[in-house]
Amino acid sequence: MSLLIRGASQVATPLGNAARRGNELGRLSITKNAVIRCEGSEVAFVGDAIEHDRRFPPPERTLDAAGGCVIPGFIDPHTHPVWAGSREEEFNRRLRGESYMDIARSGGGINATVQATRAATFEELLNGTMTRLDTFLEHGTTTVEAKSGYGLDLATEIRMLEVIAAANRAHPMDLHPTCLAAHEVPLEHRNDPERWITELVDEIHPSIARRHLAEAVDVFCEEGVFDLDQTRRLLADAASLGWRIHLHADELTPLGGTEVAVEFNALSADHLMHITETGIASLAGSETVGVLLPGTSFFLRSGYAPARRMVEAGCAVALATDCNPGSSPTESMPAILALATLEMGLTIEEALTAATLNAAAAIGRAAEIGSLEEGKKADVAVLTDPTYHHLVYHYGVNPIRHVVKAGKVVVHDGQRVRS
Repeated sequence: MSLLIRGASQVATPLGNAARRGNELGRLSITKNAVIRCEGSEVAFVGDAIEHDRRFPPPERTLDAAGGCVIPGFIDPHTHPVWAGSREEEFNRRLRGESYMDIARSGGGINATVQATRAATFEELLNGTMTRLDTFLEHGTTTVEAKSGYGLDLATEIRMLEVIAAANRAHPMDLHPTCLAAHEVPLEHRNDPERWITELVDEIHPSIARRHLAEAVDVFCEEGVFDLDQTRRLLADAASLGWRIHLHADELTPLGGTEVAVEFNALSADHLMHITETGIASLAGSETVGVLLPGTSFFLRSGYAPARRMVEAGCAVALATDCNPGSSPTESMPAILALATLEMGLTIEEALTAATLNAAAAIGRAAEIGSLEEGKKADVAVLTDPTYHHLVYHYGVNPIRHVVKAGKVVVHDGQRVRS
C-alpha cells in the first residue's frame, strides 16, 4: 500500500540515527508545503510535491493534512501501562499535604496498585491496557516502552509481560517490553529485602528471560527501595541475561543512580530530578540518554529535573509521560512538551526532538524511528495547526488530527480507525 500525505503547511523533523545534543538538540529540518510518501511501512519520500509526482506513480491512497504541520510520531520511552485499580484518593491526600513517601509507608503507593493488579485477570489487564494505548495513539504517540512492575511476584510479573506481548500483537502501536520486577520491595518481603533480591536474581529474572518476554530491565534505584550496591547486583544479573538496561535514578534523592546507569552502559537513566553535577558530567560523557519526566514533577508538585543545565553540559535528553496510576496518570505527550518548555526551560524545538529522535535513542531504536527520513518507519503525526509551535502554544487540547503508523492511517480526524 502506498500512501501520500498532501496539504501540509510544513514538515518539521529532527534528522539522523542518534540522539542529538547541545545546539543540535534544537535543530529541526523544516520543509514548507512538503509531501510525505509512504511505501508499505516505510517513508519513501519527503519533499516537494512536483518532485514527488515526477518520481512516483499516483499513490493508492491520499491523506489530506488540511494545512496542518506534520511531525514524526511521538515515542514515549518510559511508561507503566499495565495496571488495575486507581489511586485518586491518594492524589487527594497529597493535595491535603501528605507526601508520596508518607502515603507509601501507610500501605499506599506502588504496593496499593500491586494488590489490585495481582487480583486482576489477564483479560481485565489487557482491556485496560488497550484502552490506554488508544489514548496514547490519539495523542500522536506511535511507540512506547512498556514496563511491568505492579506484580512483584513471579506469576503477576509474567502475566503483565504477557499482556504487553498480547497488546503488541493486537494494537498498531509498537511496545518495547521492560521487566521492572525490581520496582519495589513487596510487603511480604519488607522485613527481609535481601530475600527479595535473591528471588529476583534466582527465579523471577531467569523465568522471564526464558520466556523471551522482555527486551530490557529496570530497577528503582532509590533511598528506601534499592540502594547502589543492590542496584549493581540486579543490573549485573540483567546484563548476564542479555537484557539492555533502563534505570529509575535520582528521582527523590541524589543517591548517585545516574552514575550507576552510565557504569552499566544503560540505554537510559530516568527521572533525574535530583541529579548532581557529578551525575550530569557522567551522563554527558556517555551514550546513556537522560529521560526526563515532567509530568511526574507536575503531578507530585515536586521539583523538575535541571533540563537546561543538562543540555548545556552536553547530555542527551529525552521526554516521556511516565504514564502510571500514582504519579503521572497521563498518556499525552503534547502535555509533556508543554511542561518541558514552560517549566523545564527547553525550547519547543528541543522538546520536539527529545520526544521523537532522542526518545527513540532511549529505547535503542534511533536508526528505525524518531524522524521523517527515507527508509525509516512511516510513523507520522499530523497536527491540526499549521506549525509545530502550536504543540505548546495551543496547550490543554489534543493537537493531533491524523496519525499514520507503519504507513497505515490509524487515527483520522482525531478518531481511532479500526481495521
